[in-house]
Amino acid sequence: MRKTLLASVFAIAGVTGVNAQETEIRVHYAIPTIWADTQKTLADAFMEKHPDVKITLDGAAEGYEDGVQRLLRESVAGTGPDVAYVGLNLWRVLEDRGLAQPLDGFLGDEPLAQGYTPALLSLGRFQDTQYALATSASTLVMYVNPVLVEKAGGSMEEFPDTFDGVIELAAKINALDGATDGVWIGRHDWRFQSLLGSHGGRPMNEDESDITFDGPEGITAAGLYQRFADEAGMKSYSENDARQAFPAGTLGIMFESSSLQTRFTEGAGDKFDLTVKPLPVAAEDKSKVYFPTGGSAIVMLTDDEAKQQAAWDYMAFVTGPEGQKIIVENTGYAPANAKVIEDEAYLGEFYASNPNARVAHTQVANYAGPWYAYPGAEGVAATDLIAASLVEVTEGADAEATTKDLAETLRDLLGMN
Repeated sequence: MRKTLLASVFAIAGVTGVNAQETEIRVHYAIPTIWADTQKTLADAFMEKHPDVKITLDGAAEGYEDGVQRLLRESVAGTGPDVAYVGLNLWRVLEDRGLAQPLDGFLGDEPLAQGYTPALLSLGRFQDTQYALATSASTLVMYVNPVLVEKAGGSMEEFPDTFDGVIELAAKINALDGATDGVWIGRHDWRFQSLLGSHGGRPMNEDESDITFDGPEGITAAGLYQRFADEAGMKSYSENDARQAFPAGTLGIMFESSSLQTRFTEGAGDKFDLTVKPLPVAAEDKSKVYFPTGGSAIVMLTDDEAKQQAAWDYMAFVTGPEGQKIIVENTGYAPANAKVIEDEAYLGEFYASNPNARVAHTQVANYAGPWYAYPGAEGVAATDLIAASLVEVTEGADAEATTKDLAETLRDLLGMN
């Protein structure tokens, strides 16, 4: 009887001890076509090093905008996750609602020693407080099908580095046959900001008190959408359709995130040798050029002090060299930690065998800048209005009038007037 009682006591104590040691961290992420497998790999690698922490991945949101809206709804219901991956342009929405927890106390006094450069930290910093850490970086690049380029009389050795040249080549590709399209770019805020930055413009002024994309740079950038359609025959693909058409070999030039390189390379297979080219730089003064850094940031949402350290350990892992190596090798994103670039032990072999990745990552190094987030609770609505206006311009609306009208609409929406 005594032995049975003692065994029961020890068994209960053992179960209690295991439960007390294990901390569950719920993780939100978006865009499963890019991230599903990588998120599982990150979680498994982290848990192998931290057996006392269980990472539970929430069902993925289809996109970053949808994801942030879900997080806002869950915060009201009290069912939100502990940490979340969000678009680099959207973490401010969570900060504005008081949901993103400050990270300065976890970073310590020497973040540079951990691989967090001032430039990288700036992507998640607001009013001298660190609210987010970049987890992946991407810029807009050109994916090119060399087979179609050569059929159209072009060559990869003399591939154009101006928008005029790209449009001229795309028109020739488009004229090959009825099943082949020359060029595609999405009607999307980030892509528009990239074209704007190529021309040396910015969406807002420095203190974010006014819209500035209605100047000559923004009007020219918006006008490119119409030129792609009118001069090069660009079709009104959905994003998903375009992402299927390019690797299938029916689209010659695609302006898209560098993060999709792995997916497109695998999709192209032996049909063609996918090539990445940098986005044309249109501004005469190169110091004014910036390419908004797309990708994701990770934020801590839990205010439970008992969970925060475990949440931080996970965040530090995925933004550290080991996590960044996993992200780069599996997604095509550029790394967001200096150590993984500086130390050849992490990605030296990867770059040697993936010259396309080096092209994309070098562009990040040369021209990366913030992905401007429109301030306030209507920031997401502002990006939707931008996308709608770009559709109008693509379909024939006057670029100057539409851009100026859009700017005034956003000034009213965001309380700038």
